[in-house]
Amino acid sequence: MSDLFHDDVPPGFIAQVFEVIRETPQHTYQVLTKRAQRLSRIAPELDWPPNLPMGVSVETRRYGFRIDHLRQLPAAVSFVSAEPLLGPLGELDLAGIDWVIAGGESGAGARPMELDWVTELRDACVSAGVAFFFKQWGGRTPKAGGRELEGKLWDELPLSAAS
Repeated sequence: MSDLFHDDVPPGFIAQVFEVIRETPQHTYQVLTKRAQRLSRIAPELDWPPNLPMGVSVETRRYGFRIDHLRQLPAAVSFVSAEPLLGPLGELDLAGIDWVIAGGESGAGARPMELDWVTELRDACVSAGVAFFFKQWGGRTPKAGGRELEGKLWDELPLSAAS
C-alpha cells in the first residue's frame, strides 16, 4: 500500500493513474489519502473519472481538516475513512460528503475503539443523510470483535456507488 498523493509522487504519474481509471469504467476504484492538502492543490489539474470514489483518512479530531479539503474536489463520490477510529471526532460538517467508513484498529497492539466514538459518528451520518459503513471493531485480528454496532450491521453505500 502507498499514498498516491505523497509528495514524492509526480503529478504526471497521478494523472496517468487517473487516465487508467477513466479507461476502465467497468471497475470502481477507491483512492484514500492522508495528504488531503496536496490532493486539493493538484485536483484542478486532474481529469476526474466517474468511477473513482475519493477519500481521506480521519482517525481523530486532529485530522478533521482533511474533510474540508475533500469537500472541494470534483470526485463522483467523496468518502471519509475513520479507520482506525482512535478518538472521538466531535461535531463534523458532513456537507458534500457521500460516505463514511468507520472501524477499529486490528493487529498486535491494536488500540481499543470506544462505543461512543462510533455511535456519535453514525448518528452524525444519519442526521446528515450520509451513508455509513461500519467495517469492524478491530482487535488482534480484523474479525476479532465482529461488525455489529448496537445489534445491527451498517453496510450502507453511497447512492452513486450502490447503483
